[in-house]
Amino acid sequence: MTDQLTFWVEGAVAAGPRLGVAILVLLVTALVAWIFRGLLDRVGRRARFRRNLVDVLKLMSNTTIWLLGILMALTVVFPTITPGKALTTLGLGSVAIGFAFKDTFENFLAGILILLREPFQMGDFIECEGAEGRIERITIRDTHIRQTDGQLVVVPNAQLFHNPVTVRTNQEVRRTSILCGVAYGEDVDRARAVIYEAVRTVNLVRDDVRDVQVFAKAFGASSIDFEITWWTGSLPVDIRRSRDKVVAAIKRALDDEGIEIPFPYRTLTFKEPLALHRREDADDA
Repeated sequence: MTDQLTFWVEGAVAAGPRLGVAILVLLVTALVAWIFRGLLDRVGRRARFRRNLVDVLKLMSNTTIWLLGILMALTVVFPTITPGKALTTLGLGSVAIGFAFKDTFENFLAGILILLREPFQMGDFIECEGAEGRIERITIRDTHIRQTDGQLVVVPNAQLFHNPVTVRTNQEVRRTSILCGVAYGEDVDRARAVIYEAVRTVNLVRDDVRDVQVFAKAFGASSIDFEITWWTGSLPVDIRRSRDKVVAAIKRALDDEGIEIPFPYRTLTFKEPLALHRREDADDA
């Protein structure tokens, strides 16, 4: 028993300097990681990087520095462990962890690529796989979308990376359109001119960007149908407000000019003449 204790004490005394060096290595690792975090913060502010992108870079650099520091500390404490063996063990463990957390790592990598490529930004209005709304937050794992009805949808970044995403606010303005019909008896050119001027009077219509367009589109069931297109703000509320104003302006202008917006008409034709019978009142019977 005494010999065993002596062996342990001698081993601890022999390992003491190595433990001290390993602790020193970890302290230096912590210092280097802290310096890198501060450096990335300053560079991010000067270059005006997005905060989420800076956080990603800090996380990646911090993880790399600590992995290298722990690897060096292990080789100091256990001289028999070579860097090659440690990397092999670390690689096998990483493969096992990767299979266990495949979806998590997929979302993580997708989040990094989204933050680096910037296909959309916070504040953009997007639509993807039925989720539509304004982006409130982009994290490493998921993206938070606030829908127009106030509900919050948390979408995994892998879904945004692998599926088509419609960015509705990528440009300052968007085009929208409506259909309007006038009666067959009206003058087409006159109706077109009245509609064109009516749309231009709406203050939400950006005719300074693109001109208003009015085209006769089709022969409808009871009207000549015009397609009216104009440009307005790219937000959904801008689209709705401008459409409301445009419809009201066209209705007023056509009414003022006496141009008919027809109701659907149906003409019934019978092969044989119909016999009409007048039903007499019960008092006359």
